Amino acid sequence: MDRVVDRRVVVTGLGPVSSIGTGVAEFGAALRAGRSGVAPITSFDTTGFPHVVAGEVPDFAPGDHLRVLDAAEWGRSSLFAASAARLAAEDAKIDPAVLSAARSGSCVGTTSGESRVLQQLSGEWVADGFAASSPDAVGKLPASRLALAVNRELGLTGEAMTLSTACAAANYAIGYAYDLIASGEADYMVAAGADSTVRWAHAGFYRLGALAEHASAPFDRDRSGVITAEGGCALFLESLDSALSRGAFIYAEVMGYGLTCDANHPVAPDPVGIAKCIRKAHDSAGIVPSDVDYICAHGTGTAANDLAEAQAVKEVFGDRPPPMSSIKSMLGHTMGAASGFGAIAAILGITEGFLPPTVNYRTPDPALAGIDPVPNRSRPARLDVVQNNGFAFGGNNAITIFGRLG
Repeated sequence: MDRVVDRRVVVTGLGPVSSIGTGVAEFGAALRAGRSGVAPITSFDTTGFPHVVAGEVPDFAPGDHLRVLDAAEWGRSSLFAASAARLAAEDAKIDPAVLSAARSGSCVGTTSGESRVLQQLSGEWVADGFAASSPDAVGKLPASRLALAVNRELGLTGEAMTLSTACAAANYAIGYAYDLIASGEADYMVAAGADSTVRWAHAGFYRLGALAEHASAPFDRDRSGVITAEGGCALFLESLDSALSRGAFIYAEVMGYGLTCDANHPVAPDPVGIAKCIRKAHDSAGIVPSDVDYICAHGTGTAANDLAEAQAVKEVFGDRPPPMSSIKSMLGHTMGAASGFGAIAAILGITEGFLPPTVNYRTPDPALAGIDPVPNRSRPARLDVVQNNGFAFGGNNAITIFGRLG
């Protein structure tokens, strides 16, 4: 049998589990309203921490979403991934029997995997040595369980791939899933991202000098850093022919993606590498810069990242690039899930006709002249092509391109 290649790939289901809302309707409404999910941290004791807020998912109850997994057997990040995947599959209205019988799998991006489980084990090791490790926690620790949780929850029998490419990981997952569908190697794929807030990551960003005290203000002159956050996000992907044949609602087409790894510095972003990644994404999607109507920015709110991202964008697009906003100003930085949430926001911008805002924006930065961050309020807009940026430590850059189906 000849191998099918170059099938068009579309998104037919979305599953956000975030600090600003769970499910498409709630998440989309929060984006439009510019709602912030940042609040005092409840998941660990913040005594002694100068900065004590994060974008935690309030009252997360995996049992509200899961139909198969026993929540007690899985870590929080795996439960985020599985819950988001269940929401995306239900949003896609795919027959569970058809899904489980097809060539279907998952790819999940993460930064820290089961970070809370690791923190528990680390405490046990420091206190009483490795022999004191809780067997239950050891079993929950492997990051590979994030994708395994998705496959078990949905009955998927294909690949269960977990990618740990830090804060660009979910975009990597989307690209991987896209390739499997486009090449004909898979019929359905769930592309996801998940991470959990944890004390050691919060402390690490503080020691880096990259943690904001009260709020993240991307592109603002006085921006001071990120707000750590958590959540799970998932996109349900299938071929265009499949979606049309079953009468599915199509959110957007996955037009292509670009990846670069410049390895210029362990943590500092490189505008040259980012610009190269943008061009690769455009080439993959078969577009030129003037085709892009909106950029969902990586937009961490650190002085260095926002400047490097703006420089790279202006290098490719010229002095007047399309509107470019950061949803991290609302959600916080969800690490490995961040670019997946960006993808969902950008896709909702296409289907619902709006630009998500950058909240907490007060003072324009002269160094970022020409950048339109969609300050503080969402705007109505017709979006045909959107670009979703994801950048990570070590120069791991991943950009996905989505388009209105036409």
